[in-house]
Amino acid sequence: MSFLNQLKSQASAVQSAQNAQQNHSEANTQLTEAAAKTTWLYMVDLAKQLNVIVPAGPQLGLDKRTPWPVMKLVDFRVDARKKQLRDKEVYDYIAMGWRIVPREGAPVAGSVSANFPPDLQRIETRLSAGAVKHERIEVRHPEKNTLQAIRFDYSTEARGGVTITAHHDEAKLAFRLMSLQGFEVVNTSYPAAQIQSAVLDELAKLLVGQASRFV
Repeated sequence: MSFLNQLKSQASAVQSAQNAQQNHSEANTQLTEAAAKTTWLYMVDLAKQLNVIVPAGPQLGLDKRTPWPVMKLVDFRVDARKKQLRDKEVYDYIAMGWRIVPREGAPVAGSVSANFPPDLQRIETRLSAGAVKHERIEVRHPEKNTLQAIRFDYSTEARGGVTITAHHDEAKLAFRLMSLQGFEVVNTSYPAAQIQSAVLDELAKLLVGQASRFV
């Protein structure tokens, strides 16, 4: 075989591999898009029902000594963004957010303090996870001016949310869950082929505080 024929054989093998990879990517993209569309339609319908039901919220507190009042979930909103992938418009992410407010009355002012690094980090993590509006204040000794504690003044209102990001090449959907069971952020993912109403029902159960197998 001449050297040119060797190069032709090598090029043919490379082309075949590229075609196979392209076909694989296109198949994964189609599967992911179908899963994303199913999720979008489900979340839009879910938000409509929850805005009527006004489900109970999770039990919240920035520390063990200062529990928040009984909460409820309100103002459910759903949005989606798309992007270009290999000259096609595809889902980038789907998001549903809501407010967590007291079941009775308006949000009230609260305060919590920490003077040890682990406690401080725990409170700051919870404030961030719940997107809680707050003010961070240094408490200092009146005479020595030494730092005694960090105080956080806040209002008893938080935000919850679910963000679903489409990963087309891997054919999966990644879920970021914020404040579904407390002040925490949980990440999980599902293969696109598994995204059906039964799986999304488990997500809905988790959102309203029922026993769920989603996570």
